[in-house]
Amino acid sequence: MSKARLARKIARAATITLVAGTLGGAALLTTEAIMARSRRYAKPSLGMALRAKVGPVDGPPLRLVLLGDSTALGVGVERLVDTVGGQLADLLSADGRQVILSSVGVAGSRSSDLATQVARCLLGDRPDVAVILVGANDATGLRRPSDAAVYLGAAVRRLRDAGVEVVVGACPDLGAARAIAQPLRQIVGWLGRRVARAQVRAVHAAGGAVVDLGAETGAVFRADPNTLCNDRYHPSADGYRVWAYALLPAVAHAAGVTPRLP
Repeated sequence: MSKARLARKIARAATITLVAGTLGGAALLTTEAIMARSRRYAKPSLGMALRAKVGPVDGPPLRLVLLGDSTALGVGVERLVDTVGGQLADLLSADGRQVILSSVGVAGSRSSDLATQVARCLLGDRPDVAVILVGANDATGLRRPSDAAVYLGAAVRRLRDAGVEVVVGACPDLGAARAIAQPLRQIVGWLGRRVARAQVRAVHAAGGAVVDLGAETGAVFRADPNTLCNDRYHPSADGYRVWAYALLPAVAHAAGVTPRLP
């Protein structure tokens, strides 16, 4: 067999192997995506009950509102005190303030849904500090990071124009979500990082503060499975506590209070 013919055979075999591997990989990812979407995930159990007054009754009020997706509602836990908002309120009330906590978050929300939530939270008494938790559904929904960031930036700017301090918890580390099998989990994690980077730039440009939850807490979530609730996707009480402490310095600074530290 001539060298040229041998080279052609090797090239053909390599091409067939590459195509088969690509198709096989695509089929695997498709199967994992279907499995991930068909899983039973935790549902909102608190809903409108995520409203509380935390701290001394006669303390100066601090109005804290959460916006965003299911994590702004505390999906994954059953008690208000275990949500990220409840834990932040408890920590912020340490200097004698009464924290008036509420949430206008909606499970499944993407950044494009924030405009309605902003309108809701500006009805009635204006909040002092707004914490926005969003980005995971933009990543899993394959939204362009730049588009998601534009919607987020607009929401932050609107709140700042209304005199509200804003802290954004950027997209968490989706690569820690054990509900998603590998290698899809790795890809989703990469998508989440892209969204988070775009969010950081947009929030800064809009005059808000931002905490990169993926960068700051992802290692903890990857190392400790107890940071996730039973659905292995949403945070547990321990996971929300990790987020609360990551968010605390920025939220306390925005609120002008001295928080209670462990």
